[in-house]
Amino acid sequence: MRAVDIIARKRDGHELTRDEIAAFVDGCTRGTIPDYQTAAWLMAIVCRGMTSQEATDLALAMAASGQTLDWSAVAPIVADKHSTGGVGDKTTLVVAPLVAAAGLPVAKMSGRGLSFTGGTLDKLESIPGFRVERTVDEMRAQVARIGVVIASQTRELAPADGLLYALRDATATVPSIPLIASSIMSKKLAAGANIIVLDVKVGLGAFMKTLAEARALARLMVQIGEGAGRPVRAVLAAMDQPLGNAIGNALEVEEAVQVLRGRGPRDLRDHCLLLGAHMLVLGGRAASLEDASRLAERTLSSGQALERLARCVEAQGGDTRVVSAPRAVLPSAREVRAVAAPRAGYLQALHAETLGLVAMRLGAGRERKGDPIDHGVGLLLHKKVGDEVQAGEPLATIHARDSESWTRASQEVLAACAIGDEPVPAPPLVWETL
Repeated sequence: MRAVDIIARKRDGHELTRDEIAAFVDGCTRGTIPDYQTAAWLMAIVCRGMTSQEATDLALAMAASGQTLDWSAVAPIVADKHSTGGVGDKTTLVVAPLVAAAGLPVAKMSGRGLSFTGGTLDKLESIPGFRVERTVDEMRAQVARIGVVIASQTRELAPADGLLYALRDATATVPSIPLIASSIMSKKLAAGANIIVLDVKVGLGAFMKTLAEARALARLMVQIGEGAGRPVRAVLAAMDQPLGNAIGNALEVEEAVQVLRGRGPRDLRDHCLLLGAHMLVLGGRAASLEDASRLAERTLSSGQALERLARCVEAQGGDTRVVSAPRAVLPSAREVRAVAAPRAGYLQALHAETLGLVAMRLGAGRERKGDPIDHGVGLLLHKKVGDEVQAGEPLATIHARDSESWTRASQEVLAACAIGDEPVPAPPLVWETL
């Protein structure tokens, strides 16, 4: 089975067989297929697309290219969730301990932020001492002991995906729904969770800008999961404005703790409860979404979810005071001042991507992989879309390294806020669920 023949078949619009896809992925992983042929194959996929069966076979082949985890010795059902990336998205810090405290073990492998989107690992590393690197044995032991682990992905999981993604990034073949879906799902399948909930962001602050794009991606990921024998549910969540009020690593950790303490922004709380409820239904802890929602609410209000986060932080070497006195242990910025509204009216738009880029330039994110992170900087929003605003009232507080950074960020924050005379309704949290 020659690589050039597989490339030609996809170039000509034919559906590749499972064996052809497996052979090509194996050749890429072992280095017997050169980069120029792999790049040609990726471009053929971008131009010709893939059927759901092809995407499933690609995800399974990439998952099989390295180590695959098995949690059966730890628990009969282990859950996972994945977000496609957004601004202010700290849901894992709430949902993982919440679901674990409700009786469903969670094994979450997370990533780092890039460009305007934040990364769960960067947020966790703002907690002094927190270790995101865990061996497979350490992860299994932690899930068995406390029911939850949040760690970085090991290099042994889906190595073919890493190789292909590096080429995609260099050959303009990143924007392909089948390649994106199979990439995400290959890592989820290799990580071994029995059930998966996908938080698919759509809007100005997401990689999927339109509902049609997000729906296509979500539908294909669900099909891949089902084809691999894993129940998957996808929530299409609005991301035209940031989720919650905090943007930036330490600020988002503090906000997540507030939600677990029964406070915090309503939109973040409601979205976390919804994701948790879907996980509890898929994991068999509740018979319906209504029952699961009540269970999630009880777990949150009882303090059990907060206690489970504390145990997770302790197990991974972090300072557990973060759950009782976050400001005492989390890093902070030197220049902290509010940006005032230039006029009265109603906040009609809050451009999530722009605000994410502001936080990145402050130092909360990275433009390129490997860029250093300042965990203390970021933004704290005081108004969201639909809120009434008075002239001179704070729109946001900027946490910056110095006055120069604050001044630049303040101008960009004002540009991201549209204030008009007419009231507008608050946008929906979720568009639909697949």
